[in-house]
Order: sequence, then structure tokens, then C-alpha cells
Amino acid sequence: MAVGIGRREFLSALGGAAVTCPLAARAQQVAKLPTIGFLGSASASSWSPYVAAFTQRLHELGWIEGHTVAIEYRWAEGRSERLAEIAAEFAALTVAVIVTQGTPAVIAAKQATSVIPIVFASAGDPVGSGLVASLARPGSNVTGLSSQTVDTVGKRLELMREVVPGLHRLAILANVDNPLSLEEMAAVRAAARTFGLEAGTLEVRHADDIAPVVEAYKGKADALYVCLDPLVIANEIRINTLALGARLPSIHDTREGVEAGGLMSYGPSQPGQFRRAADYVDKILRGAKPGDMPVEQPTKFDLVVNLKTAKALGLTIPHNLIVLADEVIE
Repeated sequence: MAVGIGRREFLSALGGAAVTCPLAARAQQVAKLPTIGFLGSASASSWSPYVAAFTQRLHELGWIEGHTVAIEYRWAEGRSERLAEIAAEFAALTVAVIVTQGTPAVIAAKQATSVIPIVFASAGDPVGSGLVASLARPGSNVTGLSSQTVDTVGKRLELMREVVPGLHRLAILANVDNPLSLEEMAAVRAAARTFGLEAGTLEVRHADDIAPVVEAYKGKADALYVCLDPLVIANEIRINTLALGARLPSIHDTREGVEAGGLMSYGPSQPGQFRRAADYVDKILRGAKPGDMPVEQPTKFDLVVNLKTAKALGLTIPHNLIVLADEVIE
């Protein structure tokens, strides 16, 4: 005997289909969007200004997250072993482009794929680190923006000499597992010699290494130079708290280090670098080849000073530096 269906059941089934079909269509539509793999070497919270700058610029260029482009975010939390895992995941997903920052992350992405375009928002020495063949002709699937980290080492030491009276002994904090940090550390030591400064190194590989090495230098150094690195970015507040406790004025490559309690920074704006990285992504999504896109160098370097930290350390920032500073944190 045939089983009939009532009017209510029929309308209910029809309504369910009406809801399901658009959802299925939308799922298919989203699945077809070009996908950006965003590889964050530190934490989501520490990179929030970078993400905001990147997505805002994409929006200005017509790429709206969830509508015209999809973005998959992954965070390594300062753990170097996670970089290779995330890069491999993006390669398996065959994303349209990978966006990241920092030499270790770019190396991990480059080892994971030679086909998917990779855009770095910032790398200290792209040529010296082997990320690209040359700035003018990267020549592979990798391009982006240089931060000229090593080139500005001498300027940071000059700034510290102006602020720290009788600066004689310098401590250098660096993640020795990062090739760029090793290069920057060597450049700092060389610059220190030209200024007649003694320089000792605080070598770290993991977050647990930071407190012991800073404590060990208490009373043995007059200032702390912090080499930029994902591990450092993920632990900036801890580093600066320890430095303050050890009475060590610190200088950083980026303003984020100063916002986290450091004394000073000198380097290109990182959110600005991510805005410019969005321009690279826009061109790649529209068909440009990364190997044909020259690596850009920063045209402006920001000086940021933390007067609150200076006061806590009993230091007086010279008036000429306050006038020159792009940002003064009070």
C-alpha cells in the first residue's frame, strides 16, 4: 500500500531543501575562492596589527575575506618546528599564495613547495639568506620585502650610545637557530668593536632559555640588543620585563618591541610592510609571477622611544631624539 505524504510534511521538506540548497551553493562558492595561506611565525595576538594592515589593504584592492578571497591562518607560536608543519599543510591544500614573515618561515615555505608563490612581508637579508637570487630578479616562486636588518645595526648602536651614559658592555640576545639572527648578531659584534664596546651574547633556542640567560647578565652589561626573530616576537613582554628587572635598557628592530616595554627601536614599520605585501598578493592573484617581481627595500625607518621605560631605568632621553622620534610612548 502506498504511503501518502501530508501537506505539512511536504511543505516542511520543501522548506528544508530551500535552506539546504543555498548553503550548499555557498559552500561551493567559498571553496572556489582563491585561498591565501597566512603563516604566522608567532602568536595571533602579537601579529594582530600585521593581520589588520594586510587585510585592510587587500580590501582596498578589492579582495574581501570570505567573499572574493579566502584566508587560512596558522600560528607557529614562536616554535620553529611548527613552521615546516604549517608550510607542508599549505602545500597540501594547494593554496594560491603563502604569506609570511621572517627568514625561518620563508625557508620552511620554500622547502615545502617550489610551485606555490610565496610572499614575505619582511626578511632581513633575502639574498644573503638564499631566499632569492637577487633583489631585482628573485627568479623563483619567492618574493617580497626586505627589512635591511643587518644594514641598520650600526644606527641602533649609535642611538643606544646617545641614551645610555658610559655604555661600555653590550649584551646581544639572539635565537641561534635562526640564520638571520646569527648574521645580525655577528654584525652587532662587528659594529660594537668599531665603537669600542665589549659585546657578549645571550644565546637562546627556546622560550625557557630566555630567563636564565638574561638573569646571568645582570650587572654584567650596560644595555641589551635584541635580534628580531619569531621566538623573540612571541616573548617580547617576558624579555623586556626581565631586562627591566636586570636594569638593562633594550633596543629592538621594531616598534612592537617597544610597545611591549622595550626602551627603543629603529627599523621599518612592520604593519606597513604587511600592507605592501598585500600589493604583491594582489598582483599574484591576478596572474603575475613572483620570480619577475623585484624585492622591495624599505624607504622609511621609524624611531620609537618608550619614555615610561626610560623613567623606570633612570635614563633621560636627549631632546633631539624625542624630536626625531616617529613615536614616543609615555
